[in-house]
Amino acid sequence: MTLREMIDRLLGRQQASATTAKHRLQLVLAHDRSDLNPDLMEQMRREILEVVNRYVELDLEGGDVTLETEERATALVANLPIRRVRDDVLPQVPAVQ
Repeated sequence: MTLREMIDRLLGRQQASATTAKHRLQLVLAHDRSDLNPDLMEQMRREILEVVNRYVELDLEGGDVTLETEERATALVANLPIRRVRDDVLPQVPAVQ
C-alpha cells in the first residue's frame, strides 16, 4: 500500500472506479499467469499466516495475501499488520556479571 493509499484510506476517500478496475484486472491477470486455483491460494494464505504468527502477533483482520503483476513479473505479496513481537521468540541475552 502506497502512502497516498494510506492517507486516502484514513481520510475515508474512495478510489476512482478506473483505479479499482485496473487493480482488479491486475489481480485477475496475476492469478491467470500463476495458474493457482482459489483453494490453493487460500491454503497458502493460511500457512503463511500460521508461520509468521509463530514469531509475531498479527492483526488477522487487517492482513492480506495476494498476487500482483507488474509488466511480466508476478509476485506473492503478504501485507501482514504486526501487533507485537512474541516474547517467547526473543533471543535470551545472558546477564552481565
